[in-house]
Amino acid sequence: MSDSHTLSSLPRPNHHPSDALLVGYGAGCLCEGLSLAVALHLLHCLDCRAALAAVDAVGGALLEECPPDPLERLTLADTLARLDGAPAVAEAPPRRRREPEGQAGEAGVPGPLKPYIASLEGAPWRRLAPGVERVRLLRGARGGATHLLRVTPGTAVPHHGHAGLELTVVLSGSFTDERGRYAAGDMAEADGDTRHRPVADPGAPCLCLLATNAPLRFTGLLGRLMRPFLGL
Repeated sequence: MSDSHTLSSLPRPNHHPSDALLVGYGAGCLCEGLSLAVALHLLHCLDCRAALAAVDAVGGALLEECPPDPLERLTLADTLARLDGAPAVAEAPPRRRREPEGQAGEAGVPGPLKPYIASLEGAPWRRLAPGVERVRLLRGARGGATHLLRVTPGTAVPHHGHAGLELTVVLSGSFTDERGRYAAGDMAEADGDTRHRPVADPGAPCLCLLATNAPLRFTGLLGRLMRPFLGL
């Protein structure tokens, strides 16, 4: 079965990466954790795959000087507007992005996650707090990190802000915060202006990937006390 046919049979996500994030991913300018998060969203989203194809058509040369972090505030529309005046490029520069190939492996692991874990149930889950378990996948520079989180229904992650960028992609189940409800395939993108308190919805546990390029800033007393133990 083709990838596009599989995608068309899934519910379409309601929450997507920003234009700047897709441009950064297409140019290979994202750190490994953020790139992994975008790749997982692309497994579910035909619309973002089409937008990424348009970014690729521009060519990596236009964004060759893009720093790894933070993202250049360049929109998809701005990039596409430069296409007509772009010089011919024989070969795009090397990229550091995770290709969203395949829906899941034999152990139910989404394709982009397979280099990191062999199975979801057999992964080294660690209990962080009542109702919250974590598998650390990557430890990034400047305090960023990438985790799998499994949160039981009704459990809340402490209220927090962000010193950098936070991407959360739901793999199964769902959660709700001040900005809305996020289900399988949805991406929640948060930056320094975002403060929220995600709560896992009733039903199945919420399984998601959380990738940051800087530590979270917990705003409540409980969150600040727990931060050294959470490692987020």
